Amino acid sequence: MYSKKQKLSLLLPCYNEEANISFAYSEIMKVIKKMKIDYELVFIDDGSKDNTVLEIEQLQKKDKNVILIEFARNFGKEMATSAGINNCTGDGAIIVDVDMQYPIEKLPEFVEKWQQGADVVIGIRDKKKTNNLIEILGSKAFYHVCGLISEIEIKSGALDYRLIDRIVMDEFKRFTEHGRMTRALIDWLGFKQDFVSYEEKPRQFGEPAYSFVKRVQLALNTFIGTSLVPLKLAGWLGLIISTISGILGVVVVVNKYLLDDAWGWQVTGSASVGILNTFLTGIILMGLGLIAIYICHIHTEILNRPMYIIRQISKKK
Repeated sequence: MYSKKQKLSLLLPCYNEEANISFAYSEIMKVIKKMKIDYELVFIDDGSKDNTVLEIEQLQKKDKNVILIEFARNFGKEMATSAGINNCTGDGAIIVDVDMQYPIEKLPEFVEKWQQGADVVIGIRDKKKTNNLIEILGSKAFYHVCGLISEIEIKSGALDYRLIDRIVMDEFKRFTEHGRMTRALIDWLGFKQDFVSYEEKPRQFGEPAYSFVKRVQLALNTFIGTSLVPLKLAGWLGLIISTISGILGVVVVVNKYLLDDAWGWQVTGSASVGILNTFLTGIILMGLGLIAIYICHIHTEILNRPMYIIRQISKKK
């Protein structure tokens, strides 16, 4: 039995998912009724062009706990998820895909860990069910690069399927960036985490609307939003080029003019000019790197992220 003082919001972003709305509601309610927990189902329609909104409105006629947030046009899944977090009323909220590939039967485990004190309960996918080699390699490359350059740890297999406490939602509302990856921002906040492992289920109806191009764009937004390394890369590259070409230039000058080509390199004038040009290119890149540092500061200030996150303040009683 779960505490009825804790209301759970289930956030379901959807775009052209008319075939899945009724199915998703039915699957969710099977679990909710067993749990006997106070709930609301928040459907966020991301500018669907089919009958998704009509399907949700039909659900509203029989269930007062069904909420519809309807976008004026398509803004993307990340914005839809953010709208759900910003407008739900639960003490906790869990992000669920309306195609039910996230196994809803795992919901009791999420809630149990939440009620045991976790502020963020993250679903860890055991394995992606796909035979698409590009998707498999792309996913591995994404997490590997994130691990190398990101300021936060992004666990492999940690997708949007996660439950967050009200304190996390309130802090999340302070984010202002448009190019965002919701789960990365939640990870950036920190807070006490726990994990639930799951196996992805096959999609029952319709085709996924999240295209390969959108996945690439999301990955780029994540790199930019969680790390300043790409911006500083030119400076580091320039430093390496100038250092190597500078040392090589000094060695060439010593060998040719002081040792009278004792090593027999026979460096021509064209080669010397090439080394000089390489050195100057490195200097230019270092200059760009210096400018990038200033841009990094501007970028950080424009994001206007909170300077710190407080989980709680305890006072002596």
